[in-house]
Amino acid sequence: MLKKKNKYIVAVVGATGAVGNEMISTLEERNFPVETLRLFASERSKGNTLDFHGKPVTVEVLTDKVFDGIDIALFSAGGGRSTEFAPAAAKAGCVVVDNSSAWRMDPEVPLIVPEVNPDDLDWHKGIIANPNCSTIQMVVVLKPLHDAAGIKRVVVTTFQSVSGTGKKAMDELLNQTRDILNFKDAKPSVYPHQIAFNCLPHIDTFMDDGYTKEEIKMVNETKKILGDDSVKVTATTVRVPVFRGHSESLNIETEKKISADDARAVLSTAPGILVYDAPEKNIYPLQTYSADKDEVYVGRVREDNTIENGLNLWIAADNLRKGAALNAVQIAEELIKRA
Repeated sequence: MLKKKNKYIVAVVGATGAVGNEMISTLEERNFPVETLRLFASERSKGNTLDFHGKPVTVEVLTDKVFDGIDIALFSAGGGRSTEFAPAAAKAGCVVVDNSSAWRMDPEVPLIVPEVNPDDLDWHKGIIANPNCSTIQMVVVLKPLHDAAGIKRVVVTTFQSVSGTGKKAMDELLNQTRDILNFKDAKPSVYPHQIAFNCLPHIDTFMDDGYTKEEIKMVNETKKILGDDSVKVTATTVRVPVFRGHSESLNIETEKKISADDARAVLSTAPGILVYDAPEKNIYPLQTYSADKDEVYVGRVREDNTIENGLNLWIAADNLRKGAALNAVQIAEELIKRA
């Protein structure tokens, strides 16, 4: 368990990646009480420096011997490294907040969105899982509606940016766009098909039942975070030619009737949400609006008249912030509140 201190020794594992960079800047922006920041990455990044509060911090090579004395480690280095190194960190007395999928469905590991299920932190055993980016923004919106009206079923279609795949995917979108505009062929490498000016209904690998791993993650993680296996979720996840930010279309069926106006009122007072809903003035959530923002934007709130108790919503959030780095830092903030 984390000991109460005025300041903490914090590590970022996978510091040179897109999410790792975002974790560093989020710690700085939110004035997290850092006594010492340590940065870890692979051998090829050894000796590089990254700025924190205007001072360079040298990147170290990750091994299982580095965690003595570290209070909190934010991991964003992939599932393989999390599986290998998170237990060693926890054994050394460090609390791990892991951004990979390695621990999310482990029954011994809490899966946390602070606006939704912070009390699950009370039973962590040294490792805490950060949910999938598309799940995080959805459950922030589902939680207050579930409390108000009871959610029976959710049909979600995601529109996910290439930054969810990483820097190579962002470069591929940029290069393909440039090539197409210069009348050259777009050459896919990261994705199986051209992503520029295209949408791919394919995120992660396909399973035997025709769903992708990303879609199954959203189903299983939502139930675990809400603590309610009765909520039915079905998902279609789509990669779109956007650099940053995920949007989602939600169709929700509730136990009790809740009007669109009442839903807006519930959502407007819920933590982490910005209701952005005046379509008559062309005001609705966009990925360009949510980029670099902390909130989940919610709009296009309307009743689904094809069922007795139904709502349609459109949401957008920054997948690198609330979908990854910010949520991890918020977990760390909640940990120190409870220490």
